[in-house]
Amino acid sequence: MSAPLVVRGSCHHDCPDTCVWDVTVADGRAVKLRGNADHPTTQGVLCPKVNRFLERVYHPDRLATPLRRVGQKGDGRFEPISWDEALETIATRISGLIHAVGAESVLQFSFDGTQGLIQKGIMADRFFNTIGASDIHRHLCGATAWLGAGDVSGQPFGIDPEDLVHARTIILWGTNTYLTNRHLWPVIEQARADGATVIVIDPVRTSTAERADVFLQLRPGTDVALVLAMIHVLDRDDLIDADWIGAETSGWNELAASARPMSPGPAAEITGLTTERIEWLAHTYATRRPAAIRMLVGPEHRQHGRDIMRAVAMLPAVTGSWAVTGGGLARSTQVYFETALNYPAPPDPPRRTFNMARLGEILNDRTLDPPIDALVVHNSNPAVIVPDTNPVIEGLEREDLFTVVIEQFMTDTARYADIVLPATTQIEHLDLGIAWGHLNLALNQPAIEPVGEALPNTEIFRRLAAAMGLDSPELQADDETLIRELLDSDHEWLDGITYERLTEETWARLNIKPGTRPYVDTAPETDDGRLHLGVLTFEPGAETPRGNTALAARFPLVLMTRKQHVKFLNANYAQFDEHLPTSGEPLLQIHPDDATSRGVSPGDRVEVFNDRGRLTLGVEITDDVLPGVVAVPFGWHLRHSRQGRAVNALTNPAVPADDQGSAAFHDTLVEVAGRLRSADD
Repeated sequence: MSAPLVVRGSCHHDCPDTCVWDVTVADGRAVKLRGNADHPTTQGVLCPKVNRFLERVYHPDRLATPLRRVGQKGDGRFEPISWDEALETIATRISGLIHAVGAESVLQFSFDGTQGLIQKGIMADRFFNTIGASDIHRHLCGATAWLGAGDVSGQPFGIDPEDLVHARTIILWGTNTYLTNRHLWPVIEQARADGATVIVIDPVRTSTAERADVFLQLRPGTDVALVLAMIHVLDRDDLIDADWIGAETSGWNELAASARPMSPGPAAEITGLTTERIEWLAHTYATRRPAAIRMLVGPEHRQHGRDIMRAVAMLPAVTGSWAVTGGGLARSTQVYFETALNYPAPPDPPRRTFNMARLGEILNDRTLDPPIDALVVHNSNPAVIVPDTNPVIEGLEREDLFTVVIEQFMTDTARYADIVLPATTQIEHLDLGIAWGHLNLALNQPAIEPVGEALPNTEIFRRLAAAMGLDSPELQADDETLIRELLDSDHEWLDGITYERLTEETWARLNIKPGTRPYVDTAPETDDGRLHLGVLTFEPGAETPRGNTALAARFPLVLMTRKQHVKFLNANYAQFDEHLPTSGEPLLQIHPDDATSRGVSPGDRVEVFNDRGRLTLGVEITDDVLPGVVAVPFGWHLRHSRQGRAVNALTNPAVPADDQGSAAFHDTLVEVAGRLRSADD
């Protein structure tokens, strides 16, 4: 027996923390995985999901060989085949479509099943760029937040989240930090120990809200009205920073005029907060400095989500909060990595591209020229994550749609595939990890050989390119070369960060000094070098009680789709019973007033429905949600409801007119009815 070996790597999950871990390997098998104690963010602690990651690696349901469908689509009946047969089948079908109707009949669909830059899609993109396939805007999450903040500052840089330790007012706006960004929570607790006031603004009482000093529970989607009221108070009470506004911003007069009609009285009627709370919030934000707002992607999933992000990004510009270390807006740090690294250039000419939220519409639209006749899915489970699920499933059921899914497990999407290809997990391949919650770049080194016949995503596309006779050298570049290409940048933030250094040290912080103040130490990347303010208007979404009274008369409840799980993330891990909450199923959260008016009692099962779909669920009666609001957790798989659907069977797929940005998931109206006493009903 050989001595155990410890191999260092980094977590790949769609999470701000990008932890560094140590994998102990004995006789070729990973036997222990722990958070690295020296990493400045991880500090030896992993989350409950990743603590059990080795169970995922060696799970008996892990896909270990290529599979070919032998049953009806959705039945999940497959037979094992060889890699050669699988690749030949795919190459033949795709080549046939290219010659018959054109490469745009093939659609690439992927998202953040891994955040590792190499396995996420560099080689896949090269392959699909080469053949000219259709693509998607990966905008379900993140893009709207980016665009809204960027409307103010050009490139949406924020403060280093670790600098929140210096703040004396911390507003956690629409983000459940304690659950979804747990390695930032000690920073916030340290700031509070040093005198900071922690404020949570959220429509739902989350685990973070329970730990705040002050919780402001506003009505869903009314954030812009709250910001306008805050600016009204700041202007009225001479709490703005006039010198900063004059020197560093444009559009203040227009913003001030927008805010004058939104005094705390009208804002209270819209938001549900009291006038006293609104006044207190504005004064506290302006006077207890440094003042920082932490906001990620939660508020963006609305028709006017970009306006919410833009509005909140204006607040530190109005008060000059950027000028003091620890003040400003702490948002995703991904923009720092995307600025510094040598990312591949977009294809020229650009590929035909659709917003990914429209997948159901796209798969069923035979008027497209050409229509979609092949779908290749990697790093995603669209049958669960895309809004308005029923059309998505209808499209996946098409017998004439050739579907390939690259996966580690038989997901809801994979069940509809013609060919399923087994992919490696993070401890079986090389990768480079960025973070959207700190400024450390990390190298993930493989700790074990691939389980079964699984292959890295990159190797799958290298082999597929060869099977199709595509002989460009860039389609055969190995993973180390891909990492070196990303690091081959002359940006000062990457100076001295080389592949050799990362193989030795595993992680390296971008060359950004702690305490750096965006838009003070660096200029906004706007056309005039100023932070842009301007006209701001509160508009209710088209599928909200204020925005559509006729629809609200039929479906009077606002649906929130929460990420509230401790042991699974988005749609990852929900297939494992050992990771599920004790309920064993998703529960509808409903306020006591709404439950009483509908005759719903604890232990009942109810139907939640709208014109898109219907789910039968158990209930949790709680004042964590406001009257008129219900919540169903996101990420459960289709098997967890009687209808074989998850919460996205109900959600709003509407996207902006320019096809850029997230779907309006949270602008969804439903009704709750029925009282089924038996779990078997």
